[in-house]
Amino acid sequence: MVETTLSGASHHILTNDYASEWMGIEVLRLDDGHATIRMHLRQEMLNGFGMAHGGMIFAFGDTAFALACNPANPTPKQAANITVASGVDINFIKPAFQGQVITAVANRRASTGRSGLYDIQIYAASPDVPSATDTQPGELIAEFRGRSRTISKK
Repeated sequence: MVETTLSGASHHILTNDYASEWMGIEVLRLDDGHATIRMHLRQEMLNGFGMAHGGMIFAFGDTAFALACNPANPTPKQAANITVASGVDINFIKPAFQGQVITAVANRRASTGRSGLYDIQIYAASPDVPSATDTQPGELIAEFRGRSRTISKK
């Protein structure tokens, strides 16, 4: 499997990440402590009410969280560790629907020792809306807060 990518942005943790591949996640931007990703909501991502399943929104936010927590090009010292979730909270604000494009913007808020705190905003927009850009990715549909822990890679 190849890495999930877009516009030259890639991250090594997406290699063999079959869930992100299935979801069709595209990486838009990666920086230290930051990631922006997007995906199109498909029919098989909906719940019985015809809106995006909360688990899909959560998994999408969790991927942005992981990308922001782990360096895309780790140094040899960094490569000996991985950063994982120690806990997360999500607040669903509005529903999203089939055909919409959702974007997650993840940013590190704090980091000390082996612990970190990240905020991820998830937006939804119709694919034909010109305002659905990197600077204005649509309407806010969820707020995800992740707490991270860096551990030794086994």
